[in-house]
Amino acid sequence: MDKLKIFALALLALVGLSSAASANINMIASDDFVGLTFWLISMGMLAATAFFFFERGSVAATWRTSITVAGLITGIAFINYMYMRDGWVLTNDSPTEYRYIDWFITMPLQMVEFYLILAVVRKIPNRIFWKLLIGSLVMVTGWYAGQAGHIDRILGFVIGIGGWIYVLYEIFSGEAGKAAAKSGNKSFVTAFGILRMIVTVGWCIYPLGYIFGHITGGVDDNALSVIYNLADFLNKITFGLVIWVAAMQSTHARSK
Repeated sequence: MDKLKIFALALLALVGLSSAASANINMIASDDFVGLTFWLISMGMLAATAFFFFERGSVAATWRTSITVAGLITGIAFINYMYMRDGWVLTNDSPTEYRYIDWFITMPLQMVEFYLILAVVRKIPNRIFWKLLIGSLVMVTGWYAGQAGHIDRILGFVIGIGGWIYVLYEIFSGEAGKAAAKSGNKSFVTAFGILRMIVTVGWCIYPLGYIFGHITGGVDDNALSVIYNLADFLNKITFGLVIWVAAMQSTHARSK
């Protein structure tokens, strides 16, 4: 067991103990469906984080950075969800600012993952990294500024959609998408395609939530919290698992 695994285990144990202590103080009511989704998602994120850090040593060295980032994504989400869960139990509210603390870090990291896995299979220019990072930051910043009331909500929505469309273009038809198509690695191309669908279909929940929750008012805050919770659960954990599968397939292919 390498030092990183030991550190990850110790960190998860400490966070888990502190979370358990917090849970004893702020219990979720058995009929509080929204609160239970916060608890479910936080436990799923913890399990995924442990899995990614322990599986890091099972893949080829070239894939370890990607697996580490996958663990960081779910780990950051776990810590933030525990904080939001406690806030929900105490106030029955989930402020926009708390959720965006997670998204400001994890969404750009997910886009950076496209660059990291591309760098494993072929040489690519550094500008792809910056395109994906900046595009995702524009997306999250626009949506946050609009939802938090710092700018007009429709303007914030348009800015966020612009950033989202830009990163979708980059991973489908831009330099990143073209580099993936030319990789010559079938399993990698399949994994890259699944990740693109997560960013396309899975992430569409966020702008839809913006429209129906903050512009038209068609969805109440409780329902929106549940939708966002489940979307984060699927988008973050599934995203990391797809990368892990691609890493394992590549590692096994090299060992033959």
